[in-house]
Amino acid sequence: MKLRIRGNSLRLRLRRGEVRRLADEGLVEERTEFGPGSSPLVYALRADDVPRVAATFDAGGIVVSVPRSAARRWASSDQVGIEGSQDTGRGEALRILVEKDFECSDAAADEGQDDAYPNPRGKRC
Repeated sequence: MKLRIRGNSLRLRLRRGEVRRLADEGLVEERTEFGPGSSPLVYALRADDVPRVAATFDAGGIVVSVPRSAARRWASSDQVGIEGSQDTGRGEALRILVEKDFECSDAAADEGQDDAYPNPRGKRC
């Protein structure tokens, strides 16, 4: 699962196996280690009994929740993403996007493409 944060936008991209795991088990989680003396960054996607897409940040971790029915529908279709937004309480909105990860011909070699979805645009990003 890839995490991208830019301003008030949060995006997760999942490979095929991760999408299946979300639909079957309801949780996909990753962690990034920073070294001695630092806590890891943990980020997770949950399919849960929630009314809409939402995100929280607590104790160094990000949790994005999506409605369980939306996750199952997404996993079994050609739908590319699940999208939502939430009020930050500061007069702004946080945009949340969960997408299937497609193959990309110009991806870095260390990213790996083995479990990515076939790119509907012929592998060009």
